[in-house]
Amino acid sequence: MDSVRTAPAEDLDQGRDRRSAPRPHRVAVLALPGVPPFELGIPSRVFGSALHEGGGALYEVTVCTADGGPVPSDAGFTVQPAAGPEALAAADTVIVPPTHAMPELALGGPLPPEVTAAIAAIRPGTRLVSICTGSYVLAAAGLLDGRPATTHWNLAPEFRRAYPRVLVDEDVLFVDDGDVLTSAGVAAGVDLCLHLIRRDHGSAVANRAARVCVVPPWRDGGQAQYIDRPVPEPTVATTTATRAWALERLDSPITLGELAAHARMSLRTFTRRFRDEVGMTPVQWLTTQRLQVARHLLESSDLPVDLVAHRAGFGSAGSLRQHMRTALGISPIAYRRTFQPHSPVSGMTSGVIASDVAS
Repeated sequence: MDSVRTAPAEDLDQGRDRRSAPRPHRVAVLALPGVPPFELGIPSRVFGSALHEGGGALYEVTVCTADGGPVPSDAGFTVQPAAGPEALAAADTVIVPPTHAMPELALGGPLPPEVTAAIAAIRPGTRLVSICTGSYVLAAAGLLDGRPATTHWNLAPEFRRAYPRVLVDEDVLFVDDGDVLTSAGVAAGVDLCLHLIRRDHGSAVANRAARVCVVPPWRDGGQAQYIDRPVPEPTVATTTATRAWALERLDSPITLGELAAHARMSLRTFTRRFRDEVGMTPVQWLTTQRLQVARHLLESSDLPVDLVAHRAGFGSAGSLRQHMRTALGISPIAYRRTFQPHSPVSGMTSGVIASDVAS
C-alpha cells in the first residue's frame, strides 16, 4: 500500500463538484497513429457504463485526433474520429491511449508538431490520463516532469532512460497524482477508469459500471503489475478459497496463522503462494480489502467512524484514520465529506475525537 499514490483532499473535493455538475463530464480520448483498438475503446466502454440512478449519462466520451483526420490503428484498419483538437480544448479529462507508430518517443521525443499543438490547446486544470505507453506522450510533452508516474513494467527501464525527470514506479497498476494519472498495461487502464469513476461519484456508481462491463470492480493501484505465477498449476493448492473465507470475516481479527491453517499450508508456503497469486502479502491484501469496506461505508452510510472501523476490521477509529492517511492521504471524516457533504453525522464517532473534527 505504500506505493499507492492518490489525490489529496482538495482534488477529491473537485470530484464532488464534478459529480454535482448539471452536464456530463467531458472526456476526450486522443487517438494517435498506431493506436491499439482495445486500449482506445476502454474509456468509451467504462465511462459509458457510469450512469445516474435515473439512467442518465455521467460522462460524455469523444474520440478525437490531433488534426481531426483519420489515423491508422495497429490492427490493420483506420480510426475515423468524431472530432479534432477542439475536443481536447473543451474536455474536463483528456485520456491518451498508447501509440505503436512513434518509435522516436522511446528515445525521448520529440512529438510531431500537430500533436504538440493539440496538447498545448488543453485548458489548464484539465485532468490528464494515460493508458499503458500513452505515458510516453505525456512525458514527451513535459507533463510528467518531476511527477510520479507508471507505465508497462517491461518498458520501465527504457522509459526511465528516455525521461529521467519522471519519477517512474513500475511496481503499481496505476498512479493517481491528482490532476495527472498514469496506468500500466491493458487491464490497468480499465482499473484506472473505474478508479476515476469511484473518485468522482463513489463506489456504488463504479461498482455498477464494473458489473455492466463484467470486470472486477476494484484492484488497488498499489497491486503489483507483474505476478510470477498468475495461474497456479492445476495440481497445486491455491489460496482462492482462503481469500473468500477471509472476505466473510473482515470485521474480525484474522492472523496469518489462521489464514495458513485454513489453506492447510505452512506459514512459509502459504505466504509465498499467496504473493505469487495476488502480487502482495496476505497482510497487505487484508488491509486493502478492509480499506475498501471502510470507504464503501463512509460513502454510503451515516455510521459513526468508530463503527465503520469496527465493521471493516480496523478495531478503532484511530487505526482506520492512520491507514486511510497512509493509503489515501485523507482522514475518514474528510473522505466522507467528499461523498456526503450534507450528512448530519459526517465524521461523528460515539466519542467525538477533536483531531478528527478539526480535519
